[in-house]
Amino acid sequence: MTTMVPVVLCGGSGTRLWPRSRTARPKPFIPLVDDTPLFCKTLERCSDPDLFTTPVVVTNEAQLDLVEQQSCGTEVRIIVEPTARNTGPAIALAAFSLPADAVMLVCPSDHHIEDTQAFIAAARKAAELAAQGWLVTFGIAATHPETGFGYLRQGKPIGDLGYQVERFIEKPDVGTARELLATGQYSWNGGIFAFRAGTFVDELVSHRPEMAIAVEEAIRSGQTDGQRFFPDANSFADVQGESVDHAVMENTRAAAMVPATMGWSDIGNWHALRAVRTADGDGNVQRGKVELVDCRNVMVDTDGPSVSVIGLDDVIVVVDGNDILVTTALGAQKVGHLRGVER
Repeated sequence: MTTMVPVVLCGGSGTRLWPRSRTARPKPFIPLVDDTPLFCKTLERCSDPDLFTTPVVVTNEAQLDLVEQQSCGTEVRIIVEPTARNTGPAIALAAFSLPADAVMLVCPSDHHIEDTQAFIAAARKAAELAAQGWLVTFGIAATHPETGFGYLRQGKPIGDLGYQVERFIEKPDVGTARELLATGQYSWNGGIFAFRAGTFVDELVSHRPEMAIAVEEAIRSGQTDGQRFFPDANSFADVQGESVDHAVMENTRAAAMVPATMGWSDIGNWHALRAVRTADGDGNVQRGKVELVDCRNVMVDTDGPSVSVIGLDDVIVVVDGNDILVTTALGAQKVGHLRGVER
């Protein structure tokens, strides 16, 4: 059985979940779906010592204390990015710091997965493919024509483990998303990956040599402080920010996917969060002191003040201290554009 090194990516502020998520209290570290923060749940999913080794968390200086405070008793190694450069360089930092034959399981720290056993089953298959030299992404079973995710077209099967990725699709418009869903050949690109560290490094050298050189030097010239590792800031300053999909996955000839039906959500906005919380018979979701009369598909989340709502449909209300958000479910996608999210 192939063991894996969980690489947990922990950055960003989750502004689309304002006012609950803020720069000083970002999305991975607050209880959203239940009473356990998403970061802690990510570590818990990767805690089986027979399958996983010590996790590597890639984070930034601003979230370093939160990572250490909320590791839930799990021993972790932490790589502290000097500056945010998107997922490509973040994963590269981990890859250059690991042995070439280490199989990395790259997980965002702020995703919700309902079915842990399905996640583990998919991870096992991904690990076997990675050990064979494939760069693997989890293909999330698409349930509706979502415009906020990229898509993967399923190609030829690779034994009984997964499929080659025939095509990557950028976030589509709703018409295109409906067409993709209707074919039955496309999955959502969930941003969970598996590959050997050395395989990823080789592909990075081939497709983004400047990034590879700068990241390797940042690791070589970095400093260790206990379980923390600080890459060299001057070297890392030369790195251009880019997603792992654009830098590597869309360019490699060894892209593979493992289908995964595991109750996944990226909790990308309040609408997505409402979908994974438990609703009553009218589709309403409540947290805190809430009274609803003649409402359907309403979510109210308040941390103190009592909130009463009458006769509304498909509305979300969030109260956090002195800040109040009221939006339609459709409008929830635009929360990150509010000026107030900077407070």
